[in-house]
Amino acid sequence: MYQEISELEIVKNSKQGKVRDIYDLGSELLIVTTDRISAFDVVFAEEIPGKGKILNQIALHFFELTRDIVPNHLISAEVQDYPAEFAEYRDYLEGRSMLVKKTRVIPFECIVRGYISGSAWAEYAGNGTVGGMMVAEELKESQKFAHPLFTPSTKAEAGHDENISYREMLHCMDERIAVFLKNKSLAVYNFAHEMLLKAGIILADTKFEFGTIGNQIYLVDEILTPDSSRFWPAESYEVGKSPASYDKQYIRDFLTQSGWDKQPPAPHLPDEVIRKTLDKYEQIRKIIIGD
Repeated sequence: MYQEISELEIVKNSKQGKVRDIYDLGSELLIVTTDRISAFDVVFAEEIPGKGKILNQIALHFFELTRDIVPNHLISAEVQDYPAEFAEYRDYLEGRSMLVKKTRVIPFECIVRGYISGSAWAEYAGNGTVGGMMVAEELKESQKFAHPLFTPSTKAEAGHDENISYREMLHCMDERIAVFLKNKSLAVYNFAHEMLLKAGIILADTKFEFGTIGNQIYLVDEILTPDSSRFWPAESYEVGKSPASYDKQYIRDFLTQSGWDKQPPAPHLPDEVIRKTLDKYEQIRKIIIGD
């Protein structure tokens, strides 16, 4: 369907990301969240039916809740507010799209880690650092940091993002912008962590992206979704172990156990893996948003 939309004259300038299709409308963008799934920077042939709507709904929910912390790029998620040319695609766009301000994206992913897991745990276990920074405290896998860490990465157009230290990030941009990104990323993380903990969910880590219009910085893309965050059930959380999670870690674990070398082409995803992945996404959607 996104291919049909891209044939319209108004959206002839389009870009297909791993999961999102972005249509350039001049000063605005239409972002459509598809059902595609990616892992280890590889997009799979199989889709997760309904995943796009779940991601879009969660992002919209948190954009609304955090707008007092940092402005975001959302204009509307109501199809009737889109340009008239999109009306005939209402059935496809409803629930999985948003009209946003077009910003100049800052080419860094702003990662906040409240607990040590995933690549951060692997780095720490190997050389005692996280995000290139020495960590004074002795940690076990999944342990909570004394204070959340800001560990940015470069945002690559193709290939893999590269983890860098905050000091390296400071050398790449105006210090005031770097400080803003760090402070706002930590503020949104802390807000969401406290909110989700009351619902029995631990927000282990997450990543944000920002863009600019003139001198104004906006939170953009997605926010606090299962594709960009690691959600753990608090009731089964245990230091020293890798907890079950409500995100695509299930697929990552399956792929790691399969022996895949994490290079294209992507392997086939069995129906059971697709179904269980969708279940994870739907469970966290209900916890965050409700029925």
